[in-house]
Formats: sequence, C-alpha cells, structure tokens
Amino acid sequence: MYTYSLEHKNYLKKLKKEKRIVIFFQIIIVFLFLISWQILSDMNIINNFLSSSPTKVFNTIIDLFKDGSLFKHISVTLYEVIISFIISVIISLIISTILWLKPIISKIIDPYLTVLNSLPKVALGPLIIIWVGASTNSIIFMSLLISTFITIINIYTSFLNTDKSYITLLRSLGASNKQIFFKVILPSNYYNIINALKINISMNLIGVIMGELLVSKKGLGYLIMYGSQTFNINLVLTSVVILAIISYLMYFIIDKIEAKKRLK
Repeated sequence: MYTYSLEHKNYLKKLKKEKRIVIFFQIIIVFLFLISWQILSDMNIINNFLSSSPTKVFNTIIDLFKDGSLFKHISVTLYEVIISFIISVIISLIISTILWLKPIISKIIDPYLTVLNSLPKVALGPLIIIWVGASTNSIIFMSLLISTFITIINIYTSFLNTDKSYITLLRSLGASNKQIFFKVILPSNYYNIINALKINISMNLIGVIMGELLVSKKGLGYLIMYGSQTFNINLVLTSVVILAIISYLMYFIIDKIEAKKRLK
C-alpha cells in the first residue's frame, strides 16, 4: 500500500488549509454584501424603491415559488443556456480544429472572425427575429452569436501557442498533422479549453437573457423585462440574483471537471 511522505502530507494539508481559507472569505464577502445591503435599505440610506433589499428579494422568490412560476422560468432559461452551450462548444471545437489543421483557411477567415466577434449582436435582434422567428430558436441563435466567435478565437489561439518543441519532435518522427493534433495539441490545451468553456457559459447566459428580453414570454429574461416595465424592482433584482446563482453553479461544475482532471 502506497504511503505519502511527510513532506507530501504537509503539502496536502497546506493545500486543504488554503482552500478552506479561500472558501471562508468568499462566503464572508457574500454575507457582508447582503448584510450591508439590508442595513442601508432599512436605514433608508439607499432608496428602497430603486434598490430593493435582500429580504424583499427573498420574499419575491417565495411568492414566485408559491404561484408555481419560479421553476418554470428557471427551467426555460436553463434549457436555452444548456442547448446553446452544447451547440456552441461543438461548433467552436470543430472550427478551431479545422483552422489549425488547415492554416490557409485560417489566414482567409481570421479577419472575418474578428469582425463577426465585434459586431453588436443585440442590435441584430430585430433581424434575428425576422430570420429565425420570435421563438426559442431566436433566443438560442442570439446566444450562439454572442458566445461562439469568442470561444473559437480563444481555443484556436491556445492551439497556436502550444509548445513548438513537441510539434517539432513529432514532425521529425514523421507524424502527420492529424496525429500531432490528437497526440499533442488537444492534450496540451485541455485546461485552456476548460477556461474557454468557463467564458463560454457566461456568454451563453448573457446571450439567452438578451434573446429573452427581445422575444420571450417566459424565462428569467422575461421576468427582468416584465419587472422593469411594471417598475417592480424586486422582481428585476430577484431575477438577477437567480441568474448569478445559476452562473456560479455552471462555473462550479466546469471547475470541478477541471479539478478532477488535475487529480488524475
């Protein structure tokens, strides 16, 4: 049976202690923010009507739960985010792979990727509705426009920055581009791809909310739009808080996948 050395055990204890400290202060920051927000609201230092308060947000969540609409809106937004995330990841990986395997294609479309990534996607909202229709499809399409191009650029850039010595070694042994890609490029950029996915999930969420603001009659984006139209700041901030929680949970899942890989 394998036993760790004393130095290794001390190192693991140090890592665990550091992790506990990080989690502790992360939780403290959240609690301090919520307590400060509530105190400032109770003392009327900030305008209750414009800024709401944690208790009002909590009560709004309870009201949404009681009328049965809370999980309906959350599930709609989650479905759109997950679908757009999966499609975006597949498209990004395929195109990034093609760009690396075929440098001539990369040289041709590289400026177009930059231009497409810089386009104001929200301004294209009316066109997207005309092209795709005022439906869930247009929301997913909006999310793909916002997330896919930046993900392609990030992943492809990571591929290009792979240590050239490994590539040179395999080329000297007669390896093909395909063999180099699957033996060196992909394995070497696992963590870079994970980091790109972390950015991608947040961009997907932004894209879905933007799409819901334009066309949806359900979802968290719809609640934000409805709340702003009816001057229900509690509903708006409640939706924002739920979105923040969803964003954190999705980031947490991807981060755990990365951490699990590091332990192997």
